[in-house]
Amino acid sequence: MTNPSDAPVRLSEPAGRWVLLVTAAGSGLVLLESTVVTIALPSLGADLGASMAQLQWTVNAFTLTLSALILVGGSLGDRFGRRRLYLVGVAWFGAASLLCGLAPTADVLIVARGLQGVGGALIVPGSLALVQNAFHPDDRNRAIGWWAGTSGVAGAAGPLVGGALVDAAGWRWVFFVNVPLAVVLAVLLVTRVPESRVPGRPPRFDVAGGVLAVTALAGLTYALTQTSAGWPALAIGLAASAVFAAFLLVERRRPEPMLPLSLFASRQFSAANLASFLVYGALAGAFFLLPIQLQVTAGFSAWTAGLALLPLPVLTLLLSPYGGELTTRLGARTPLLAGSLVCAAALVLSTRIGAGADYLGDVLPVVVLTGIGVPLITPPVTSAVLSAVPDRSAGVASAVNNGVARVAGLLVVAALPLLAGLPADAAENPDGLDQGYGAGMLICAGLFLAGGVAGWFGLPRRAARPVQPLARRHASVTCPQLEADQAWMAQPE
Repeated sequence: MTNPSDAPVRLSEPAGRWVLLVTAAGSGLVLLESTVVTIALPSLGADLGASMAQLQWTVNAFTLTLSALILVGGSLGDRFGRRRLYLVGVAWFGAASLLCGLAPTADVLIVARGLQGVGGALIVPGSLALVQNAFHPDDRNRAIGWWAGTSGVAGAAGPLVGGALVDAAGWRWVFFVNVPLAVVLAVLLVTRVPESRVPGRPPRFDVAGGVLAVTALAGLTYALTQTSAGWPALAIGLAASAVFAAFLLVERRRPEPMLPLSLFASRQFSAANLASFLVYGALAGAFFLLPIQLQVTAGFSAWTAGLALLPLPVLTLLLSPYGGELTTRLGARTPLLAGSLVCAAALVLSTRIGAGADYLGDVLPVVVLTGIGVPLITPPVTSAVLSAVPDRSAGVASAVNNGVARVAGLLVVAALPLLAGLPADAAENPDGLDQGYGAGMLICAGLFLAGGVAGWFGLPRRAARPVQPLARRHASVTCPQLEADQAWMAQPE
């Protein structure tokens, strides 16, 4: 709820438009940073002498802290005030971005990227919660729809913006550009957005769960990334597995857990999250390798590589409503299987991308097919997750699904170079990269197929209830980011 002194705003009022702009800008900034860095990887790798493992960590450090702490960030906002935590997150994110841009070594950059993720975990949960609590009930759904579209555009623009910045000013400006944006956003946040918090006794935040989750995920990611270290990496992996078991034990016993394990008693919920893990992991792995292959092996510039990927977000934005309609008519499992098959076919075709690749003949069909397949995947997964639980649990179920998707991307990006046989110097070795790239894309195609099969056998023929209009038309826009924010909107207060 908003504070009693703050009357709800209307979308037609300047105050309402300011709230919408500021909240969407913050969420969009985090989404942008999630996608913009992939285009900069070859450039920063060459400049800093980074190995393939360090490039993996440049991506994964951000995802690790963001995915492990996002629910803790929402609890902190409920307790101390959402605008206040949003402001802390924006300031933290800006400072971490400055550190990323100034990083003298790859290791410093990795640490700074982890700090960026912490800032994102403070920003994301409060963004949509502020919209939910600031607007009059009659305008709330329209405001959320505008918020979703605006945020989604920012994430979709990431590769294009990243390519332009890298080619024009160098990879460091991918991070430097966040600093003035964060300053402007902080000023507008203080002057234009009312405070919001849970009245009465706020919910407890699961600090133990957050610490254990970060520790377990970091250890598993390290073990998968640093397999060349031998026994030390194996020992860390085993220790991380023990920490993860402790995390599950803690979550089972806590009255207000970060991860409610009781939800997984539903076969439909478990199957939907297994499918999410497989398909989102495949998507993250494929779009970790593809931008590097386009630049290092195929000879694309950073700008043209970003431009080459543009049809994917455009098609996702345009086709997501139709994916939702199909889910309503056919149930979740048929569109999910169809989308998984289309994406798997796209990644098989992507193995043709190599030295001297032609954009129209080799790259565009891959991007277009993926842009058709993804909108067939996200609405069914959202529908299956939400229809598997009571309405009162929709928020936390959506948040769990978001966490599963992020962890999948984290682990697949960590394991893929090992499984594909990429050499440590792949970012600077076109021949070595090209050999492992094809195997990596086929592995991701297999994950898509496995996700479709898991959904086909684990989900019912028909959804228990249709996707709500907002979820159908907007959840895919920021897939799966919007679902995490909706979790904090939907939680009862």
